[in-house]
Amino acid sequence: MAGYTGIDIGANSVVMVHREGGRNSRAKRFEQTPAGHRALIGELKRLRPQRIVLEATGVYYFDLAVALSEAGLPVAVINPKSFHHFAKLKLNECKTDPVDAALLAEYAECFSPALWEVPESTSLALREIGRQINRLTGARTQAKNRLHALKAKRATPALLIEDEREAIAALDRRIARLTQAAQAYLAQAPELTRQRAHLQAAKGIGEASSLALLAELCVLPAHLSAPQVSRHAGLDVRLWQSGSSVDKPGRLSKAGNAYLRAALYMPALSAVQHDPYARAFYEALQRRGKKKIQALCAVMRKYLTGLWACLKLDQPFDSAKLFSTVHFQNS
Repeated sequence: MAGYTGIDIGANSVVMVHREGGRNSRAKRFEQTPAGHRALIGELKRLRPQRIVLEATGVYYFDLAVALSEAGLPVAVINPKSFHHFAKLKLNECKTDPVDAALLAEYAECFSPALWEVPESTSLALREIGRQINRLTGARTQAKNRLHALKAKRATPALLIEDEREAIAALDRRIARLTQAAQAYLAQAPELTRQRAHLQAAKGIGEASSLALLAELCVLPAHLSAPQVSRHAGLDVRLWQSGSSVDKPGRLSKAGNAYLRAALYMPALSAVQHDPYARAFYEALQRRGKKKIQALCAVMRKYLTGLWACLKLDQPFDSAKLFSTVHFQNS
């Protein structure tokens, strides 16, 4: 193998740049079609790069990443925010497809990121359904808020209230239909069904939240460590310290999976009320000066660590193994 390849993803086409011996090739453009993917694969097999890097850009990267992986090519899919910071580090002021492809090739040369693994089709379908349920649930919450505002005004025509109620009922039907579809996929996958039961052993995780969490966790590579999963969710803490003049409080990076963070929020909120170990940990952090939201985010991160462990070990969630008994004894 020789050199590194960067591929910039677009809706209709992709741009490839190959880097070898510190020099970049001319950019080549391929269509975002099966035929275009086949032509790109043929070119990559001729070049035999050590690593092919592309960004997880919207929905457009996935089919190409699958095609490259199935062709036996060493493809890596990276977080767009990671690449954005790399471009800033290189003091790059241009934003074109060939420039981005060349920078991705240089990123591959510098970091040689881990190879991408194609998730199983059932897991992918479950993730897409879970995300759609998340979006519809958000839309239903907005509709309920609008209905509340309409009913609070005396001048609101009855037609508007009826219309909003019909919209909420329609969203309820769509969410129920998708939830039933998710159950059908789970029925075909005993391992996923068992993993969902492990998640539901945790306080605060019920039918809806276990589906949302499993939909995001089941597509992750099994070799990831707990800190890597936390970074994937954007729950890692970013410190701001420099010399003696800059010492800001640490903040969540949020440079990760927003669906996973959202799915963890309500379970963590419930856990600090109903799980004695989580509550003791939460209260101990507040006694040390942490704000409530900071302590809650720490519980979210802890919970995610425990959930990931129970999936990897094929064991039910047990908060007694996750939180230190020191906090519980001192509460």
